[in-house]
Amino acid sequence: MVVQRRLVECVPNISEGRRPEVIDSVVDAVRRTAGVRLLNVQSDASHNRSVITFAGDPEACGRAAVALARRAVELIDMRRHAGEHPRLGAVDVIPFVPVSGTTMEECVALARRVGADIWEAVRLPVYFYAEAAASPARVRLPDIRKGEFEGLAEKMAQSEWAPDVGNPAPHESAGAVVVGARRPLVAYNINLTTTDVSVARAIARTIRESSGGLPAVQAMGVLATTGQAQVSINLLNLTTTPIARVFDAVRAEAGRHGAAVAESEVVGLVPLDAVLDVVRAALHLRGFERTQVLEALLME
Repeated sequence: MVVQRRLVECVPNISEGRRPEVIDSVVDAVRRTAGVRLLNVQSDASHNRSVITFAGDPEACGRAAVALARRAVELIDMRRHAGEHPRLGAVDVIPFVPVSGTTMEECVALARRVGADIWEAVRLPVYFYAEAAASPARVRLPDIRKGEFEGLAEKMAQSEWAPDVGNPAPHESAGAVVVGARRPLVAYNINLTTTDVSVARAIARTIRESSGGLPAVQAMGVLATTGQAQVSINLLNLTTTPIARVFDAVRAEAGRHGAAVAESEVVGLVPLDAVLDVVRAALHLRGFERTQVLEALLME
C-alpha cells in the first residue's frame, strides 16, 4: 500500500522587491527550516514585492512561515515602503494551499495556528482570509487591504476591523499580516503597448469580478517596471476562468482603447494543467490530454 505524502504549499508575499540582500535574508529563513523545499522566489521592483513559494509537510511549512515573518519584521520598515501593489504589512499575506494528502480544513487549522504563533513571536496583528476567514467581510483579500498600511491604525480602531489575533493597533514598522487557506491561485501580469496607466485601470475594471466582469478574477492597473501600463491579475479559480480567457479579454479591451498586449508574465508558479489549457486554446487542439506530455509521464 502506497501512503500519500502530506504536502502543503505556502506562498508568502513580502513587501520588498528592490533590495536583494533583504529578500535573500528573508528567504534564508525558509531555507534553514527542515522539512520544506524552497520552490520559487520572484521579485518585482515596481510592485516592490516578492512572492516566495515553498512546500512541505504542514507542520514544517508552519514553522517556515513563522520564521519568514520574524525575519521580514526585523528587516522591512513599512514607514519607508512605496510600490505599485497594495499592501498591509512587511509580510503582507501568507496563504496555505492543500497539495496532496491534506484537506482545506487542515490548511484552515494550520493558518489559525500560524497566525497565533506569529502574534506570539513578533506581536504582528493577524487577519484571517479566504477559507480561514472569521467573517464574510474578511474573505476577500482586497477588502482587508483597503486603506493599506498608511490607513491601518484608523481602520483597526473600528470595532468591525479589529484584528482576529492581537491588539487593535498596527505594529509600528511592520503593520499587520493576512494569513489564510485557499485553492491554487495564479498571479498573472499583462503589459500593454502604452504608458497610460488609465488604460490598464479601465481594462482591470472591466474584467474583474467585483465590477461585474469575469468570475474568480481580481485585477488592477499599475505601472510596470518596464514603463508600460500593466494589468495585474489574480486568477482565483482556473476551472471557472482559465488563463486564455483572461488573456483574450484583456487583448480585446486593449484594442478598444487603441492599445495592444505587449507581453505577459506568470508570477511564481503555475499548475501544469493550467498551461495545458492555454495550449489547447491557442492551438485549437482536439482531445489533447495530460498523458501526452512527456515530462508529466516521466514524473509519475
